[in-house]
Amino acid sequence: MLRGDDASLLEGWIAEAGNSELASMAAGISRDIEAVRGAINHRWTTSPVEGQINRVKTLKRQMYGRAGYALLRSRVLMAT
Repeated sequence: MLRGDDASLLEGWIAEAGNSELASMAAGISRDIEAVRGAINHRWTTSPVEGQINRVKTLKRQMYGRAGYALLRSRVLMAT
């Protein structure tokens, strides 16, 4: 289903999983079915953006209480 990019198989999988050990997971997926369909049909991700945010937060943590905004800004720009 996920590798074939066929979201039409999703309802069948939810029905089958509802009668197995995956019933709780199937219920959660059915509550947010439109988002799951979108994730199957569209192959874009926010991972690069999340990586940049993580990098900036790490720099901020390293510099906590040591310097002002100007030094933080220069470290962020130098790290890219």
